[in-house]
Amino acid sequence: MPEEDIPPPALMQAAERSFAIIRAFGQRRQELSQAQVAELTGLSRATTRRFLLTMETLGYVGRDGRNYFLQPKVLDLGYAYLSSMSLWDVAREQMERLVRQVRESSSASVLDGTDIIITARVQTQRIMTVLVEIGTRLPAHATSMGRVLLADQPPAALDDYFGTVVPERLTPRSITSEQELRVILKTVASQGWCLLDEELEEGVRSLAVPLHDKQGAVIAAMNVCAHASRVSAERMQEEFLPPLLQAAATVDQHTLSKA
Repeated sequence: MPEEDIPPPALMQAAERSFAIIRAFGQRRQELSQAQVAELTGLSRATTRRFLLTMETLGYVGRDGRNYFLQPKVLDLGYAYLSSMSLWDVAREQMERLVRQVRESSSASVLDGTDIIITARVQTQRIMTVLVEIGTRLPAHATSMGRVLLADQPPAALDDYFGTVVPERLTPRSITSEQELRVILKTVASQGWCLLDEELEEGVRSLAVPLHDKQGAVIAAMNVCAHASRVSAERMQEEFLPPLLQAAATVDQHTLSKA
């Protein structure tokens, strides 16, 4: 970037603070007071107030008395990302075909820090207790898609990840040992897929494969989820893995055709 095009530090800081405020809201924090936003973001109350008022004027947040909440306009930010990549259109088309074939739900995601973010979702009629929708964040270490995405990270990035994350034990089966997780990631990288058995939630199994960019690097992951009482781990691998790999290959072929 030419030197004259580099934004002034004040503008970069303003953008960083704006996004920090947006990220402060979530499924369990749909409404926040100014003091709560300040505490969650680490900003002073005066700074928080200025940014909230600006974002309210721009239509990104609304206010009900003392509490603030996100407005639908925030979705424009995520939609701009999704609509800028034809990958997601093709991925969703393949996921819909996959769901019709295996009669289980499918999701796609990308890695963001220590979490994955769901970027596409095709739901079957089965009932699952894990609430998964577009924009949902889940811990990478305890998801099949997260492990697929982590498995392709260069050593330095993986070291940074383990230096930052504190793997949480979400079920009795959850693996939280860094040493064990590193061994698993090597296996995932070698075989090209990951089967997760009731580590994110008891009774839920998932199978994930990677999606690649034009250079062959993993940029996203696609999965199939099923209830453990209905689908065994062996059946997932034998019956669900081939169509899942085929769906991912079709998405990858589309990406290569755009090169």
